[in-house]
Amino acid sequence: MHIYGPADTYPPAPDSPFPPVAGGDIAAYLEAREVLGLTRAVVVQPSVYGFDNRATLDAMAVLGADARGVAVVPPDVSDAELDRLTRLGIRGIRFFMIGGGLLGWDDLETLAAKTAAFGWHVQMQMDGRRLDEVEERLARLPGGVVIDHNGKFLEPVSLDHPGFAALRRLLDNGRTWVKTSGVYETSRIGAPDYPDVATLARALIAHAPERCLFATNWPHPSKPGNPPDDAGLVDLFRDCCGSDEVAGRIMVDNAAELYEFPSLTGTGH
Repeated sequence: MHIYGPADTYPPAPDSPFPPVAGGDIAAYLEAREVLGLTRAVVVQPSVYGFDNRATLDAMAVLGADARGVAVVPPDVSDAELDRLTRLGIRGIRFFMIGGGLLGWDDLETLAAKTAAFGWHVQMQMDGRRLDEVEERLARLPGGVVIDHNGKFLEPVSLDHPGFAALRRLLDNGRTWVKTSGVYETSRIGAPDYPDVATLARALIAHAPERCLFATNWPHPSKPGNPPDDAGLVDLFRDCCGSDEVAGRIMVDNAAELYEFPSLTGTGH
């Protein structure tokens, strides 16, 4: 999920094409979290704030031990800053390759190596239709890789598309994960079942449930003023999983492994 705050406290980055999302503050998230029955959260730095991670870090501080984060840092970031961010709970660096992100392909290897030394992964959002073109490049990165939104195919594809085949091969390397959520992001059919993209989520979960992740993507920055139904999306994710056991593994166990959440006691998810 993402957090946005007042512009006087967290001013948008110069020339950012994205506005802050109204109603996307931490207080509103806590209300949504209560409704959904969630606890842990991974706060992902939104592109609007560029390299200023304060809104993300401040939200993580409110959430406490139940929070981890994904930051955006410049290519010349110091080891001291990476150490500080790691101690605050940052576990990944975000690359947003669909326009509006400050980091590009020329920065990937350098920053992946710098941040992998601190246990971070690369969170990659790109048009999945190009995944076969960069598959080997992503597979060579020194740390883990998280692919956003079922591959974020900007035009939904069939299961035999070269980009989707590349995504499945990446999952098989043991260092790549995929967020099997956000089906509404690129669906052309739409609510309530988003079948053109949910088909991809189901296939990924069936192929490698141990490499899949859950996300709310709250407050849905790609749908300002017309957000999808959060509870409906959680139900749809459970349906894609096929069982409570698989859903629990993805929502709880996989997240704990990747983001280094404290171990849970007991048997319930």
